[in-house]
Amino acid sequence: MNEEKKPYEVDCDDLLGNSDELISQKIPPGVDRRSFLMRSAVVGAAAMMTGQNLLASDRTHEAVKSMPVLRPFSSGLYVHLSAGAPIVITADEFYKVGPGPSSSHTIGPMRITYDFYQRCTKLPADQLAKATGLRVNLFGSLSATGKGHGTERATLAGLIGMEPATVDPLFLDGLREKPDQSFKVKLGGKELTVTLKDIVYDAPKGDFHHQNTMVCHLLAGNEDLYQLEYYSVGGGFIEWKGYTPPKKNAPKYPFETMKELRAHADNNKLSIGQVILANEMSIAGKTADEVNAFIDKIINAMLATVKSGLSMPEDGVLPGPIKLHSKAATVYKRAMDEQNLADRGVGLLSACAIAASEENARGHLVITAPTGGSAGVMPSLVYALMEGRKISREKVREGMLAALGVGYLCKHHATLAAAEGGCQAEIGVASAMAAALIATARGAESRVVENAAESALEHHLGLTCDPVAGYVQVPCIERCAFGAVKAWTAFAIASNEIANRHRVGLDETIQALAQTAKEMNSKYKETSEAGLALSVALVDC
Repeated sequence: MNEEKKPYEVDCDDLLGNSDELISQKIPPGVDRRSFLMRSAVVGAAAMMTGQNLLASDRTHEAVKSMPVLRPFSSGLYVHLSAGAPIVITADEFYKVGPGPSSSHTIGPMRITYDFYQRCTKLPADQLAKATGLRVNLFGSLSATGKGHGTERATLAGLIGMEPATVDPLFLDGLREKPDQSFKVKLGGKELTVTLKDIVYDAPKGDFHHQNTMVCHLLAGNEDLYQLEYYSVGGGFIEWKGYTPPKKNAPKYPFETMKELRAHADNNKLSIGQVILANEMSIAGKTADEVNAFIDKIINAMLATVKSGLSMPEDGVLPGPIKLHSKAATVYKRAMDEQNLADRGVGLLSACAIAASEENARGHLVITAPTGGSAGVMPSLVYALMEGRKISREKVREGMLAALGVGYLCKHHATLAAAEGGCQAEIGVASAMAAALIATARGAESRVVENAAESALEHHLGLTCDPVAGYVQVPCIERCAFGAVKAWTAFAIASNEIANRHRVGLDETIQALAQTAKEMNSKYKETSEAGLALSVALVDC
């Protein structure tokens, strides 16, 4: 005798009555769960209505193949949040001087190969005696867009013992113009020859520990004598397989959030910049004069990049296949002719940002604040405050320290690498830092500083990285100008609103930055596979 079905039970042979048969339950890695379940259900229903009998694996394949790939942040890298630990990054780690056009694709790789070269010099003599050559393999975004960033030239420079802060950009230009040059590298009693052919653009896609992965090899014939896997994790920061962060002194005012940072400032009647200064002294064991001297060096370098960019010929053409004409000097001159003061100010600020960013595109020395791709934002505001508004160096220095606090938080909780987070992680963070710089230099209270930084970052969320032809020019150069103007706008709003009515905090916006970065399609993470990189044909340029 057949048992009577209960009203809420379904016939397992009736596929339309059993959603389990329509949905593949196992969620594949790297895709959004909700979107996958919805697409899997649609695929299953479509198969039933057309009389097909798809296996669960087939439904999974059909559901996933058109979905965007979600590349989570690299596991185990200390560039991301280390749970329970206060921020111990220091100014000389964050603000770096080096050649453009990219901190992650130029400065980072040069630092990596310089580090590898130094490690090789310390290997036992009998091991070095077997060495026959050096090779570096580039993976992920470094491979996808490295040629447009000059990654192979920077990588070779580090391998022969050059460092980002002191390398002559003319040397890198010479490698571009004469790529067949060879160089000698002395390791122990051996002298090895290296050329650009020893820098290999390897797989642009794969399951890499980080999207900016490099593997350096010391070779004996075709065999590895010594090799190490490295990661260029954004802002010129580097790590390697098995990396552990160096031990540092404790900060005087430990913080992991803007809420905690502001509390230190308010409770001790200090500005945010003064809190960061105290921490710099504590962590690095430096005096206030030593910290200030370093910040002054960075301020001077920023001013120099703007002035150098503005001095370039108006008919100059930037390197690369886009044949992009320099426009900083033209924008500056025409802005000076504006009768309306507000229009003139926006034009001049934009020109300064374009000037520094064009210097970056030329491969000249720039400052990571936080990255090479965003190297026009902060310098333009430093120039505007000091040369335009005549604000004292002391106040601008304090603003530069406050900007560090914002940059530290973004690095600690999210990412500074466009290869992981899109342009929001570069221009967005730079604009937030610049807004904090302006607010502090103008004497704003800590809440206004936070509100300004939050607004600037908030209105860059979702910004993609889609460089045309893989060069840091379009849209990167003009984006620096927009980042600078947005920073000033953010300060204008924050300084005129009722501060305690500002609804969104910086901590929440940084959290949104991290989440958006994780869920952004990998095509928009410095791969030049989509967006403007796809729609703009070079014949149109």
